[in-house]
Amino acid sequence: MEKSDRYERGWNKFLETQGEAGVQAMERLQDIAPDLAKYIIEFPYGDVYCRPGLDLKSKEIAAVAALTALANAAPQLKAHIHAALNVGCTRQDVIEVIIQMTAFAGFPAALNGMFAAKEVFEKRDTEKSVQ
Repeated sequence: MEKSDRYERGWNKFLETQGEAGVQAMERLQDIAPDLAKYIIEFPYGDVYCRPGLDLKSKEIAAVAALTALANAAPQLKAHIHAALNVGCTRQDVIEVIIQMTAFAGFPAALNGMFAAKEVFEKRDTEKSVQ
Protein backbone atom coordinates (compact mmCIF):
# COMPACT_ATOMS: atom_id res chain seq x y z
CA MET A 1 0.00 0.00 0.00
CA GLU A 2 1.35 3.41 -0.98
CA LYS A 3 1.42 5.89 1.89
CA SER A 4 -0.10 9.31 1.21
CA ASP A 5 1.13 12.59 2.68
CA ARG A 6 -1.99 12.54 4.85
CA TYR A 7 -1.06 9.10 6.17
CA GLU A 8 2.56 10.06 6.84
CA ARG A 9 1.50 13.26 8.61
CA GLY A 10 -1.01 11.25 10.65
CA TRP A 11 1.48 8.51 11.49
CA ASN A 12 3.98 11.06 12.80
CA LYS A 13 1.32 12.71 14.98
CA PHE A 14 0.10 9.30 16.13
CA LEU A 15 3.61 8.33 17.22
CA GLU A 16 4.07 11.65 19.01
CA THR A 17 0.93 11.16 21.07
CA GLN A 18 0.45 7.41 21.38
CA GLY A 19 4.02 6.12 21.39
CA GLU A 20 4.88 2.42 21.37
CA ALA A 21 1.55 1.37 22.90
CA GLY A 22 -0.22 2.91 19.92
CA VAL A 23 2.06 1.13 17.48
CA GLN A 24 1.19 -2.17 19.15
CA ALA A 25 -2.53 -1.40 18.92
CA MET A 26 -2.22 -0.63 15.20
CA GLU A 27 -0.27 -3.85 14.64
CA ARG A 28 -3.05 -5.86 16.34
CA LEU A 29 -5.59 -4.17 14.07
CA GLN A 30 -3.65 -4.90 10.84
CA ASP A 31 -4.60 -8.57 10.59
CA ILE A 32 -8.33 -8.02 11.06
CA ALA A 33 -9.06 -4.53 9.70
CA PRO A 34 -6.14 -2.81 7.99
CA ASP A 35 -8.48 -0.27 6.40
CA LEU A 36 -9.74 0.79 9.83
CA ALA A 37 -6.13 1.24 10.99
CA LYS A 38 -5.51 3.42 7.93
CA TYR A 39 -8.63 5.51 8.59
CA ILE A 40 -7.58 6.05 12.22
CA ILE A 41 -4.17 7.30 11.15
CA GLU A 42 -5.44 9.49 8.31
CA PHE A 43 -8.52 11.17 9.75
CA PRO A 44 -8.09 11.80 13.49
CA TYR A 45 -4.30 12.08 13.39
CA GLY A 46 -3.58 13.20 9.82
CA ASP A 47 -6.41 15.73 9.66
CA VAL A 48 -7.87 16.63 13.07
CA TYR A 49 -4.77 16.38 15.29
CA CYS A 50 -2.70 18.31 12.72
CA ARG A 51 -5.06 21.29 12.69
CA PRO A 52 -3.77 24.55 14.11
CA GLY A 53 -5.52 26.32 16.96
CA LEU A 54 -4.98 23.97 19.89
CA ASP A 55 -1.77 22.44 21.13
CA LEU A 56 -1.52 18.67 21.63
CA LYS A 57 -1.98 19.00 25.39
CA SER A 58 -5.32 20.75 24.86
CA LYS A 59 -6.39 18.21 22.24
CA GLU A 60 -5.65 15.34 24.61
CA ILE A 61 -7.49 17.04 27.46
CA ALA A 62 -10.50 17.26 25.15
CA ALA A 63 -10.13 13.59 24.19
CA VAL A 64 -9.93 12.51 27.84
CA ALA A 65 -13.01 14.57 28.67
CA ALA A 66 -15.03 13.23 25.75
CA LEU A 67 -14.07 9.60 26.31
CA THR A 68 -14.79 9.91 30.03
CA ALA A 69 -18.21 11.35 29.23
CA LEU A 70 -18.96 8.49 26.82
CA ALA A 71 -18.44 6.06 29.70
CA ASN A 72 -18.19 3.08 27.35
CA ALA A 73 -14.75 3.45 25.78
CA ALA A 74 -12.32 2.43 28.52
CA PRO A 75 -9.56 1.10 26.21
CA GLN A 76 -9.61 4.30 24.16
CA LEU A 77 -9.76 6.43 27.31
CA LYS A 78 -6.69 4.68 28.70
CA ALA A 79 -4.84 5.23 25.41
CA HIS A 80 -5.66 8.94 25.50
CA ILE A 81 -4.69 9.26 29.17
CA HIS A 82 -1.30 7.83 28.18
CA ALA A 83 -1.20 10.26 25.25
CA ALA A 84 -2.10 13.21 27.50
CA LEU A 85 0.79 12.32 29.79
CA ASN A 86 3.06 11.87 26.76
CA VAL A 87 2.37 15.41 25.52
CA GLY A 88 2.78 17.28 28.79
CA CYS A 89 -0.33 16.83 30.90
CA THR A 90 0.31 16.00 34.52
CA ARG A 91 -1.50 13.31 36.42
CA GLN A 92 -3.29 16.08 38.30
CA ASP A 93 -4.44 17.58 34.98
CA VAL A 94 -5.98 14.22 34.03
CA ILE A 95 -7.64 13.85 37.43
CA GLU A 96 -9.12 17.36 37.26
CA VAL A 97 -10.50 16.81 33.75
CA ILE A 98 -12.20 13.62 34.91
CA ILE A 99 -13.60 15.36 38.01
CA GLN A 100 -15.02 18.07 35.71
CA MET A 101 -16.96 15.36 33.90
CA THR A 102 -19.06 14.69 37.02
CA ALA A 103 -20.99 17.87 36.16
CA PHE A 104 -21.57 16.91 32.53
CA ALA A 105 -21.61 13.12 32.38
CA GLY A 106 -22.42 12.13 35.96
CA PHE A 107 -20.64 10.36 38.74
CA PRO A 108 -20.68 6.85 37.21
CA ALA A 109 -18.86 8.07 34.08
CA ALA A 110 -16.35 10.02 36.16
CA LEU A 111 -15.76 7.06 38.48
CA ASN A 112 -15.10 4.79 35.51
CA GLY A 113 -12.77 7.42 34.08
CA MET A 114 -10.92 7.77 37.36
CA PHE A 115 -10.40 4.03 37.66
CA ALA A 116 -9.08 3.99 34.08
CA ALA A 117 -6.66 6.79 35.03
CA LYS A 118 -5.56 4.86 38.11
CA GLU A 119 -4.76 1.83 35.93
CA VAL A 120 -2.73 3.98 33.54
CA PHE A 121 -0.81 5.64 36.38
CA GLU A 122 -0.04 2.26 37.98
CA LYS A 123 1.07 0.79 34.64
CA ARG A 124 3.40 3.72 34.00
CA ASP A 125 4.82 3.44 37.52
CA THR A 126 5.44 -0.27 37.04
CA GLU A 127 7.11 0.29 33.66
CA LYS A 128 9.28 3.06 35.14
CA SER A 129 10.41 0.87 38.04
CA VAL A 130 11.35 -1.99 35.66
CA GLN A 131 13.65 0.27 33.62
